Amino acid sequence: MPLQNRVTPFGEIVAVPQRGLFTGNRGIIHDPATRTLTRRLWTTKAWITCTCDYKGRRRAVMAQRSWTELFFLDEATALAAGHRPCFFCRYADAQRFRAAWAAGNEGGNAVNPPKAAAMDQVLHAERLESNGKGKRKRLHPMPAAVADLPDGVMLAAGDASFLVADGRLLRWSADGYQALSAAAQAALGFDGMLTPPSIARTLAAGYRAVLHPSALGLGGG
Repeated sequence: MPLQNRVTPFGEIVAVPQRGLFTGNRGIIHDPATRTLTRRLWTTKAWITCTCDYKGRRRAVMAQRSWTELFFLDEATALAAGHRPCFFCRYADAQRFRAAWAAGNEGGNAVNPPKAAAMDQVLHAERLESNGKGKRKRLHPMPAAVADLPDGVMLAAGDASFLVADGRLLRWSADGYQALSAAAQAALGFDGMLTPPSIARTLAAGYRAVLHPSALGLGGG
């Protein structure tokens, strides 16, 4: 039976057999004796995305009193849920993310880009309702038409989520992405943007999220 450790673009943690391209954590939110989640959704504001393969290290998932291993289909999924790149195992990606954040967000300074803790503070207020204190994913108004949104942004329509790729929309699932017909895309009505606005601006400033192979070739390019 799969463990409850797979994260959706809505930030929910579900039990499905698929793992995805990335792991990450929000602190310790599980009981190692039962390998089940506690009621807490996070114990730190540093929600990070990590590589699944780092120097050959192996961990027994959710089996120790350490960070709770979460898994994401791809980086766009992790970013939509409010996770940023880890500065330890993904140092080069994290530096690129921080530079794009500085370029894309108000008050950014490319010479002196923000510390990880400063970005985490902004993200914590953006990812959950009630200014970071609630348990429901916060949706944000779309800042532009779909065709003008950067690749990697995720949108919500009901209980479904959609990835923006080359000006088109791809429907997310635990197995990967599915293309939509032009008619299906035109018929969609969106409830808002899942990707936190600060991350959407980071993507617009040039950060390239790693996408699941199923997304390749399905965009407009």
